[in-house]
Amino acid sequence: MASSTDILQKTTKALSEVYQEEEEMNLRTGSILPSNDNLRELMLLIKGVVFPGFFDRSRITERTRLYHTGVAIENIYSILKDQIAKGLVFCCDRSENTVAAEAKKLAIRFIEELPEIKRLMLTDVAAVAHNDPAVTNYGEVVFSYPVITVMLHYRTAHALLELGVPIIPRIITELAHSETGIDIHPAAKIGEYFSIDHGTGVVIGATSIIGNHVMLYQGVTLGAKNFKYDEKGLPMNVPRHPILEDNVTVYSNTSILGRVTIGHDTIIGGNIWLTHDVPPHSRLLQSKAMYDPGFLDGAGI
Repeated sequence: MASSTDILQKTTKALSEVYQEEEEMNLRTGSILPSNDNLRELMLLIKGVVFPGFFDRSRITERTRLYHTGVAIENIYSILKDQIAKGLVFCCDRSENTVAAEAKKLAIRFIEELPEIKRLMLTDVAAVAHNDPAVTNYGEVVFSYPVITVMLHYRTAHALLELGVPIIPRIITELAHSETGIDIHPAAKIGEYFSIDHGTGVVIGATSIIGNHVMLYQGVTLGAKNFKYDEKGLPMNVPRHPILEDNVTVYSNTSILGRVTIGHDTIIGGNIWLTHDVPPHSRLLQSKAMYDPGFLDGAGI
């Protein structure tokens, strides 16, 4: 029987080998990778800049707001340029000493976008407060509603993706996905005054386009109906998710699949499977409930 030492050494050797599957993960030996922990810290800083006073570790007054914002912006820049550089090394097969200048430039360009991100987030807060009668004030929405967390992550990630930053946007949205149960791809396009009530289980695919004043309920999927494949048998990244025009409401557990357009000022009821275009000013409701007498009183299939 092998000793404990032999088993430990054998296991260590096996796990230290580089597998072919690992090579396909773009892992470069010796490179420092992007950090989930650092990106969480980044998002806390951005949250504090967008909603000053709500999530800060120290008290903020009108007199100290400029100072605290300045410190946060400096920290955002420091973390972001470092993480972007690591993302460029990870995804773009470049050395660490060749990406520093580009990472700084991208980080500065993102910081220029922060006022617009804040403006959009304030419209989202207003939309949630307007659509939910349980809301007592805007501050409650900022503090406690998961849609605000996920939308800040999404709007940050989308801005970074639009600048051409690799990998970091996806990590940021997946951090929010893990926390809230809401899955929004950073490539999706979402307009102003967006709200999700409850939120759990909502999925918004990469090529989805969502207009202004759109509201979704829990369990809604904006997904792909099928995929087109290239000559290597890999799925092609072509438009495959729905377009929701302005003033659309989609109720819980409805799946809208494929590159279909839901016209403006439309209401889609709950528990609907939808794979076709819907004209503006429509109302789609589930058919009347049906039952099979063969399933009554414990009778199975």
